Amino acid sequence: MALMTLLAAACSFSGYKFNGASIDYNTTKTIQIADFPNRASYVWGPMASMFNNELKDEFASHTKLTQVRRGGDLVIDGEITQYSQRNKSVSAEGYSAQTELSMTVNVRFTNTKNQAESFEQQFTATSTYETTQSLTSVQEELVTEMIEDIVDQIFNATVANW
Repeated sequence: MALMTLLAAACSFSGYKFNGASIDYNTTKTIQIADFPNRASYVWGPMASMFNNELKDEFASHTKLTQVRRGGDLVIDGEITQYSQRNKSVSAEGYSAQTELSMTVNVRFTNTKNQAESFEQQFTATSTYETTQSLTSVQEELVTEMIEDIVDQIFNATVANW
């Protein structure tokens, strides 16, 4: 038990946390996360606010960074660029059996303390549902899953250094 406590203390002093974030809090104290507009050709109204809230919540709950409106040590902005569905599989009768829902977010990340870590990248997530279900009946659940996936990808690419 003492060894585990010592190991946990050693990890926290090096800047690495069990939540996956590897941030030097001596130099990096703030993060600026812009609201991502929905610029996809197909728009589901609540998606942008769901995404923006989840992204900000992820950094608030898994880092000690203070969120600021301007001048952050880390800056994340971008837009939702794609939200679409397509037939994924066909039944024996020749009809669509599954539909794949897809969401893509373009992210611009700036690390003002280490410009070499800055990037622009697209993150995509997909979910599949049975064609016997209507999109309206499963949309909120599937979009929530895709948002969680994309937010995890963004978190890992920006502060977890995976």
